[in-house]
Amino acid sequence: LQPLTASNTADDDTKFSAFTASVGKLRPTSTGTIEWKAADPAEYPAIHPNYLATELDRQTAIDSIKHVRKIINAPALKPLISEEYEPGIQHQTDEELLEYARNRATTIYHPTGTCKMGPKVDETNVVDERLRVYGLEGLRVVDCSIMPEIISGNTNAPAIMIAEKAADMMKEDACWDR
Repeated sequence: LQPLTASNTADDDTKFSAFTASVGKLRPTSTGTIEWKAADPAEYPAIHPNYLATELDRQTAIDSIKHVRKIINAPALKPLISEEYEPGIQHQTDEELLEYARNRATTIYHPTGTCKMGPKVDETNVVDERLRVYGLEGLRVVDCSIMPEIISGNTNAPAIMIAEKAADMMKEDACWDR
């Protein structure tokens, strides 16, 4: 819950007194992909987030919007609210709420898993247990992209932990390389 309008935080054009009640699935079951479009590293990759691809994620989005509506229509809040700005009372059916969710879905600053860590036998894994990229000598990935699954919280502390552990491993490996 935010005590402000947050239609689009990048350039918010909603200039009225409001609050924003956001919902987010902490453990989504949908997964996306990142694909290189060209051999040129300056070329942007194709990013396909694949939001709401699973039935569980779709139903959770619908149920979450309905739950927020129950909260804002509770006797203590209802007199303070003049109207629902988004998704708007015109969106009532599950299909309408899902379409709204599909149009608004985002990662909210914490994407993970694009270079996930795991055994080489799984072709979707990118790094080994020492964060070394499979098939590339001397390259490691040291950020939250190594997480096979997103955590249920802010990724700042885990990112710091991953970096500290990686620094220790790199120092250990340097000792063995001598």
